[in-house]
Parts: sequence; structure tokens; C-alpha cells
Amino acid sequence: MAEPRIAEHAVDGLFIGRTSPRSFTGEAIPDEVLFSMFEAARWAPSASNIQPWRLIYAKAGTPEWGPLFECLMPGNQIWVAKASALVAFVAETHRRQGETRTENRTHALDTGAAWMSLALQAEMLGWATHGMAGFFHDKAREALRLPADFDVYMFAAVGKRGPAAALPPELAAREVPSVRRSMAETVFSGHFPVVG
Repeated sequence: MAEPRIAEHAVDGLFIGRTSPRSFTGEAIPDEVLFSMFEAARWAPSASNIQPWRLIYAKAGTPEWGPLFECLMPGNQIWVAKASALVAFVAETHRRQGETRTENRTHALDTGAAWMSLALQAEMLGWATHGMAGFFHDKAREALRLPADFDVYMFAAVGKRGPAAALPPELAAREVPSVRRSMAETVFSGHFPVVG
């Protein structure tokens, strides 16, 4: 039996209720629903308002689905096959000011904010998301046709949550909400705690 998710401090139930399921129904996702999620990602905060993220998507059953789906490692393909959409999160790793090109040190953080915005909007709309780092990086770069200054960070499956029993037994057993470290292990006043 899974441990219950219990907040140590007051927080909206959206944050505790959001999970990353592997079981999806295969239900088609309407464009207006998917683009509502993209709209939430568009408004995520970023350093100097650079907005380094880009989202590349494919809906199940479309010609675009296959090339993105094939980027995933086989263990993820098993359950992503019943998702409604697949979204790649990519980011511009450098910033340009005139002829000057410098590393954007917050591009990954900013892209993570866009991902969380999308995930929370999906949850509010009654849809589920599951982010993945299990993909073939070089294959993804090629399939997504990324310019040199862009990198791919993750894929996310989007769909209506399905029953755990629809998954292979080894995946069904993992279909439980995960818990988090305690607040005392996560948040520190003034400096990182002394180790040892």
C-alpha cells in the first residue's frame, strides 16, 4: 500500500493531487484542451523574459506521432502508446545580444517552469501528464530538427488517466502516488547544512 501524500503546511490540493500516471485511456485530446496547456506554459516566468523553451508536439494517430514516439526508450513506449499527445520540451541554451552569444544559465530552470505550468493546467482540466527523461537524445535532436543552439530536455505524455489494471503487472505495481522528502530535508535557512 502506498504512503499517503500529506502536506506539512497549507498548500492547494492541486500540488498534492498531481501525479504522473502511466496508464492512459487513448482518448483523443481536443486542440482547445491541448492548446490551453500550451498557453499556460507560454506564460511561465523566465530570466530577463527570454522564454528559452519551445514545445514540439504530436497527437496520437497523426503522421507526426511516429517520429516523436520512436525517440522514446522501449520501456516508455510500452505505456506511452495509449497517450493522447506527446510533447518535447526543448530550450535555447544561449542568448544573443547583437553579435554576442553567451550561455543562458537559466534556460533549463525556465523550461522546467514551463513544464510545471503545463502539467498543472492539464490537472485543472482533468487530464494527466507524465514527464520523461528516458529518450534517445541524438535521435530526438534529429527527429525534432533542432538548431545548434537548442537542446531537448524531456518528453511528456498527455492523456486521460486510465486504470492501473490496463498496464503490464510490473508497471501496474508502480502506479501509486510517490511521496516527497520532508520539509526539514529540503528547505534550509541561510546556508546548506553541514554534512558529517
